[in-house]
Amino acid sequence: MTNIQHTLKKSVKAFGIGLHSGKKISLKINPSPANTGICFVRSDLSPEQVIPARTEYVVDTRFATTIGTERGSVSTIEHLMAALSGAGVNNALIEVDGPEVPAMDGSAAPFLTLLQKAGLKSQDKSIRYIKILEPIMVTMGDKLLSIEPCKNYIVSFEIEFEHPLIAKQRFVDKITPQTFACQISKARTFGFLSEVELLRENGFALGGSLENAVVVGDTSIHNSGGLRFSDEFVRHKVLDLIGDLYLLGAPILGKVKAVKSGHALHHVLTQELLNRPYAWDYVENDRTWEIPSWVGHKDDVISAAIPA
Repeated sequence: MTNIQHTLKKSVKAFGIGLHSGKKISLKINPSPANTGICFVRSDLSPEQVIPARTEYVVDTRFATTIGTERGSVSTIEHLMAALSGAGVNNALIEVDGPEVPAMDGSAAPFLTLLQKAGLKSQDKSIRYIKILEPIMVTMGDKLLSIEPCKNYIVSFEIEFEHPLIAKQRFVDKITPQTFACQISKARTFGFLSEVELLRENGFALGGSLENAVVVGDTSIHNSGGLRFSDEFVRHKVLDLIGDLYLLGAPILGKVKAVKSGHALHHVLTQELLNRPYAWDYVENDRTWEIPSWVGHKDDVISAAIPA
C-alpha cells in the first residue's frame, strides 16, 4: 500500500494501427520525473511537439479524445490514459510517431500488460488527489454526467441503445487497480456494421477491423469468440471515462455517475471542474492506493506488437 508517485522502471514499446487514421504507428512509454505528469511527444514532427495530457489541451472529442497544440495533435489517447490511471502511473513521457495512439485490440489490456511487464518505480513525492467537495452535474440532451464527494473512486455508468444485442446495461464499482485489470481493461471499443461506411466516408474508423473493435451486426456479433463480457459495451464506456477523467492530471476521490455519456460530455465535466475551484481541492496522503507487486523484465526496452 502506498500513496507516493510512481513512474515506470523501464521503457516499453507498442506497434499497431490507428483505429481512425488507419496508419501504422509506433509508441514508446518512458519513465518521467516526479510531478511531471503524463505527456505525449509527437516524435515524427520537427521540432518534436510535447503535448501535456491535460484537459486544457483537448481539441476534439468526436469518436475519440484528441489533445493538441497549434503544431500537432495526438488522438485516441483514452485507452492508454485509462491503462496509466488503472496501473497507478503518475508520470510518463509517451513518444508517438504519428497522429494517433495505436488501437492494439481495441481495449486497454495490451497497454496494461506492457506497464505490468515494465514494473513501477516509486518516486519521492506524494500523490496529489483531486478530492471532490461539492457535487457537479452536466447534461447534454438525454446524456448526464455528475461527480460528488466520496472517500473512494466509484463509477456508475448506464447505457441504452435501440439494439437487441446491447439494450440497457449498467456497471457500478469502486475503481482499484484490481477492478480495472479484471473487470474493465479488457473491454473493447465497439461499432455498428451499419455505420461503418458512413464513418469511413467522414474520415473515421479507417483502421477499424475485427482485430481492434467489436463489430455489432443486425442480429449477431461478428467477432470470432463473441464478447469478452456479457456487458462488454458498458464496461468499455467505463474504460473511456476513466481515461478521459485522468486528463485532470491526478487521481480522483469522488463518485461519478454517467448516463449515456461520451467523450464530449466527459470533457465538459473536466472543464466545469476547472471552472469551479471551490468544488474540489488537492489533497495528499488522504488515502492509500493499492499497487500490485509487478516485476519488471531485465531488458532495457520491452516491445509488444499486435498484428494489424
